[in-house]
Amino acid sequence: MQFKGTVHRYGRDVDTDVIIPARYLTTSDPAELAKHCLVDLDPTFVDKVKPGDIIVAEENFGCGSSREHAPIAIKAAGIDCVIAKSFARIFYRNSINIGLPIMECPEAVDAIKDGDTVSVDADAGTIVDETTGQTFTAHPFPPFIREIIEAGGLINRTKAKFAEKAQA
Repeated sequence: MQFKGTVHRYGRDVDTDVIIPARYLTTSDPAELAKHCLVDLDPTFVDKVKPGDIIVAEENFGCGSSREHAPIAIKAAGIDCVIAKSFARIFYRNSINIGLPIMECPEAVDAIKDGDTVSVDADAGTIVDETTGQTFTAHPFPPFIREIIEAGGLINRTKAKFAEKAQA
């Protein structure tokens, strides 16, 4: 899996209440959630994000309430990958479950600036800041996580596995 996009940079402890505020949780429609993604942290985010962009953040990204709406909003807004120093564990799992690629790489986070162009090879665990030419190494996705992400999430992967078994 490869991604390339413009970086939107954020700090530490970006919680799920900031990613998608509770007042917008009256729907689970991804397109509607995307309209309000990060609105309380960065009111211009939805206007400037383009499909394929990448979020880079400090420690503990996705902390707070356990809501799958947060990674859904990020993915639906057009973000292809999130790179952070660390993720809240429940956000990490929710992201994988809905098919949002996330990678931990503190060295990359320390070096990458807002607006840089970054390419990611998730299979190799390589992150390249194309603006500066710096290359960083993260852990590549294990095969089972790659399968989930490539299928578009755990539910899609499970449906595909059941369909395979039904045909066998």
